[in-house]
Amino acid sequence: MATGAAVVRRLDVGRLLVTGADRRSYLQGLLTNDIEALTAGTGCYAAMLTAQGRMISDMYVDELGEAILLRVPATLARQVHEHLERFVFSEDVQVEDVTDARVQLGVYGPNAEAAATSLTPVERLAQDDLPGVALIVPADELETALAALATEGAIEATLDDFDVARVEAGVPRFGVDMDSATIPLEAGIEDRAISRTKGCYVGQEVIVRVLDRGQGRVARRLVQLVFDPGAPVPVHGAIVHAGDRDVGRLTSAVFSPRVDRVVALAYVHREFASADAVVVVDGARATVRGD
Repeated sequence: MATGAAVVRRLDVGRLLVTGADRRSYLQGLLTNDIEALTAGTGCYAAMLTAQGRMISDMYVDELGEAILLRVPATLARQVHEHLERFVFSEDVQVEDVTDARVQLGVYGPNAEAAATSLTPVERLAQDDLPGVALIVPADELETALAALATEGAIEATLDDFDVARVEAGVPRFGVDMDSATIPLEAGIEDRAISRTKGCYVGQEVIVRVLDRGQGRVARRLVQLVFDPGAPVPVHGAIVHAGDRDVGRLTSAVFSPRVDRVVALAYVHREFASADAVVVVDGARATVRGD
C-alpha cells in the first residue's frame, strides 16, 4: 500500500443507514462528534459511549444528502443497530442494516485517487482509516467495480495487508485495540472523535471531567512501539515491562516490511507513554514512537 494503489474489500465493516428528517439531531445526542454540522458529502469520525464514558463502538458518519451512513465494526453492527432503535421515540428516524446490499471498498496508496475516478456507480465517502478513498458500491456492481480498478492498476490486497498498514500508521481498531472498557482519551482518538463545542451527548460528563478538570490525564495511553531489529512478533495481550514493572499490555503487533522490524500498539502507564521511552515485551526491546 506504500506504492501504486491497493483495493481492500472492507469485510470488517458493517453499514447502517439512518434516514428521516430528525436523523442529525437524533444522532447528535448519542455520538461524540458534531453530527448536526454535517452537510451532504461530508462526514466525521465519532464514538458511541455509555453514561460512564466507556466505548460501545467507534464509527465513521457520512451524510449522503438524504440519509446518514454509519460505518461500524462488522461484529457490532447488530448491537449498534439495536442500541440506536432503542432510543427512537417520537423522532422521524429509521435505522436499516445495509451491510449486505452495499459493499465498502478501500483504495489506498499514492495512486488511489486516480484509480478510483473511473468508478460508477459508487458513493464516495469523506474519510477512512488510512489515507486513500473509501467507496460504497452496490453489491451487484462489486465485480464490475473491482475490474475497473484493476484496469487502472489497482491490486487487490487482503485485510491482513490492511492491518499491517493500520498498525504502521498507529490507527487503533475497535475489538482489538479498543473495547467496552476503553475511554476514548486512553486510545488517543479524542482529537478526531470528540467535539468540544457541541451540546450534550451520552457520556459527555465523564469526558469533560477528564479533559477539563484532569487536564486530559488518564492512567494509561495507547502508544505505538517499534521493536529492535530481529525481534519476533509478540502475541495479543503480551505484557509490557519496564525494568521489573508490569506497565501495560500489547494489543496489535505486525512485522512491517516498510521499516523491516516489528511495530505494535500497546496500552502503557502514562509514565511510559512519552516518545523514546524504552520497554520490553517477551524479552525484546521496543521504543515508544513519538508523533
